[in-house]
Amino acid sequence: MRYPKFWLIITLVTITGLNWSLLQTVAWTSMLANNLRTQSLSEAVTRTFDGQYPCPLCRAIAEAKKSEKKSAILSGSQKLEFPPLTEGPALMPPPRSYLNPQLHSPAGLIRQKPPLPPPRSSFV
Repeated sequence: MRYPKFWLIITLVTITGLNWSLLQTVAWTSMLANNLRTQSLSEAVTRTFDGQYPCPLCRAIAEAKKSEKKSAILSGSQKLEFPPLTEGPALMPPPRSYLNPQLHSPAGLIRQKPPLPPPRSSFV
């Protein structure tokens, strides 16, 4: 029972792009930890988030985001396009079957009522 929920969460994370945010958070955390080994806190934070010294994981994430955007742009160009209408939309009355549903129902086609009481010969 837990596996379908797990896969649903993974799918939603991937569709919304949250996976890139999670990976970027991991990259920034590791960069900050590495920078704190040699620099003060303010210098490490500045160097981590200024974007001038990206780590290999940050570069890989940026490349993956670019390729994802390119594929989204390519798939967007394959959308269907319809020619513009020369006339405005016309309102039509509903068909008669909507106005009188008994016309097309099986009960409406049978006009005879069953015999009451049923014939005795059918019980023998």
